[in-house]
Amino acid sequence: MQPTTPTPDAPGILTARQRKRLSKPENERAIIFALAFTGLIAAFMQTLVTPIIPELPTLLNTSASNASWVLAATLLAAAITTPIAGRLGDMFGKRRIALVLLVLLFAGSVLCALSTDVIVLIAGRALQGMGLGVIALGISILRDVLHPKRLGGAVALVSATLGIGASIGLPISALIAQNFDWHMLFWLSALLGLIAIVLTFTIVPVSTLRTGGSFDFIGAVGFAIGLIAILLAVSKGGEWGWGSPLTLGMLVGGVIVLVVWGLFELRTGNPLVDLRVAARRPVLLTNLTSITVGFGFFATAAILPQLLESPTTTGVGLGQTLLVASLCLMPSGLVMFFMSPVAARLIATRGPRTSLILGGVIIFFGYVFAVGFMTQVWNAILVATIVGFGVGFAYAAMPTLIMRAVPATETAAANGLNSVMRSLGSTIAAAVLGLILSGSVVVSDGYAIPTAGAFQLCFAIAGAVALAGVVAAFFLPRREVGSETASIPVVAEKQPVLS
Repeated sequence: MQPTTPTPDAPGILTARQRKRLSKPENERAIIFALAFTGLIAAFMQTLVTPIIPELPTLLNTSASNASWVLAATLLAAAITTPIAGRLGDMFGKRRIALVLLVLLFAGSVLCALSTDVIVLIAGRALQGMGLGVIALGISILRDVLHPKRLGGAVALVSATLGIGASIGLPISALIAQNFDWHMLFWLSALLGLIAIVLTFTIVPVSTLRTGGSFDFIGAVGFAIGLIAILLAVSKGGEWGWGSPLTLGMLVGGVIVLVVWGLFELRTGNPLVDLRVAARRPVLLTNLTSITVGFGFFATAAILPQLLESPTTTGVGLGQTLLVASLCLMPSGLVMFFMSPVAARLIATRGPRTSLILGGVIIFFGYVFAVGFMTQVWNAILVATIVGFGVGFAYAAMPTLIMRAVPATETAAANGLNSVMRSLGSTIAAAVLGLILSGSVVVSDGYAIPTAGAFQLCFAIAGAVALAGVVAAFFLPRREVGSETASIPVVAEKQPVLS
């Protein structure tokens, strides 16, 4: 009787070619570089079109309302795709799904580069947004392939790419938009996406840890419908009217769909999201804190550019160009990069809970400073830098907290859900702070400019949200392990460490 040839797509079974590749020693530094670079490219897509948003209605002969979907499409696609891609990665291989997302990102970039119509551009931006899921997948791949001594620093670095890529990408986008045709932004993103595909395919090893079962299509559709409705209501409420039937209908309808979805997930054998695991105290509190950190991080992008670019005639604005304003925000991403090894050492010695609390406290004090000091350009740079420090510590801690509390077979899906929580915080920040800044203005030379009180209120709210996250983080267990098969096992005191 001849042996059965393994099916490449069967969970946990590798082809002969994959086994041969796994027999070679892996270059861990190269893997970390490839996944960090991939994360940077995916995060770069968030701020890619920011410099050209005011000109898009003219460039595409469309309305400002239609042009705003160029940003919204990326956010929605990322929020929906990330947890679904995580679940698929756990089932069929994280590297394989990461490559699929990068191919979609590349295709979306080319589509945008060739677009002359707003509908085509929105479709391309949605494909680009799907690429953001590679950050959560990358963190999970690190857990599978790295030696524990390298894991903490690598996780901190790849997790921080969500902020680093956005901060560094904004001035690059502004520079290109000011000096070249706007389509060059997307040709650049296509080139970077192609490089990311090559690096991932040639350097990142195939996934050996996979879970069985079937994919929860009904759960995926229900999750997408509920999340889209809520995110649309939050992000478009200011435009549609917060009390309008459309906004309220989207919000209430989305909540109802997610409640029904949750009941279905609890009854199905292979859920998209294991809600019993998600309800564990370490996972639940980490995800709630992630919302506050996402709010705090995005607040700098929502408030500081308006403050820096507003004219000085009202005595509030700082009168800088878009490029200068973008450069002022760049230190936020740079400190996140340089602080990732420091955060990793803190996590190794004092635990991720300490790093998360410290990060929230730093963000809080950054916005406390901003309330009283916002009259000079260096004030804005300092605020962005302080917030970057705090976000760096917090982002480094979240994946470790999640992976210590979930089974190893659910690492990618759990990290994907955590990424959605960060995005939800950013969406709420954009809606709330945008409403405040647009609701209290003075008119100067025909332009509506937010008042000093509006800026101060926004900084105060951002600080209060960060403080709420600190309070939630204090209730995280110090030593409790939520799963006996945790992705990153924690050894109790006075027990032998197993190799």
